[in-house]
Amino acid sequence: MKKKKMDLKWKQWYFMCIVLASRVAEAHVFDVKDFGGKADGKTDISKALLSAWNNACESLEPSTVLIPEGTYFLGPVILQGPCKSPSIGFQLEGVVQAPSNPFVFKTDGWTVFQYINGLTLFGKGTFDGQGQIAWNINNCAQNPNCKMLPVSLRFNFLNNTLIRDITSLNSKNFHMNFLACYDMTVQHINISAPGESANTDGIHMGSSARINITDTVIATGDDCISIGPGTRNLTVTKVVCGPGHGVSVGSLGKYKDEEEVSGISVRNCTFINTQNGVRIKTWASSPAGIASDIIFEDIIMQNVSNPVILDQE
Repeated sequence: MKKKKMDLKWKQWYFMCIVLASRVAEAHVFDVKDFGGKADGKTDISKALLSAWNNACESLEPSTVLIPEGTYFLGPVILQGPCKSPSIGFQLEGVVQAPSNPFVFKTDGWTVFQYINGLTLFGKGTFDGQGQIAWNINNCAQNPNCKMLPVSLRFNFLNNTLIRDITSLNSKNFHMNFLACYDMTVQHINISAPGESANTDGIHMGSSARINITDTVIATGDDCISIGPGTRNLTVTKVVCGPGHGVSVGSLGKYKDEEEVSGISVRNCTFINTQNGVRIKTWASSPAGIASDIIFEDIIMQNVSNPVILDQE
């Protein structure tokens, strides 16, 4: 019964990917260069990108925002729906670079997608967070009142989302954060930051359901994937993790009445030179909570300090 249930999930995710990909293929394209964006690596394209996004979002037909090949400088930007377009794509073929100085950020996100249905983020390009300065000043592990550094890619309140092929490089904080996202597939992406980079979790999520992460390589200075309260029906397969701290359920129990975590499946993954493999962790003296139906299966560990760890401290 479990295998049949999993087969059905895969068929549903595969069908969703095919539908979203076909919509992108026939979409009307809004190129940032047509809105004044310059690939000179120093002119901020945030206004051009917002103009392209707003036009695509207002379109009544499937639409795609394109950042073509080249190197672009991009300041903090929020790409927001809901959109009139039945599906909207974001195609990144070039390299976009964040401001290297973390103190220029007034918000906790660099590139934010929110309140969108039917988003496809794809392409062979790279989001370069330029986090080297931020890693040296990150003292959040010792200072609870520290300034939060920006997450490279925030996804808030999204439905029916496909993320594929892109690269996230050297984030200042987490590479990707999912909040209240439903029916999301992440496939064939590359996430990379040095092993000594502080708090550069690959993918963090919370209050989200029906998430599928597959065929992906994650190398970070923190958790490859961290699973927060309210995560339900998450499937992780064919992920290569390392360096980093492994795949972590938690930390849980920091606050009272946290949402339940359930239906977590991590299968056919490889961990190389990581601090941990698969982990469930809670804060010390945490209030009551539930984490259930968690499966770790067919895992390869190479030079992993704590292959399986349950930690309540």
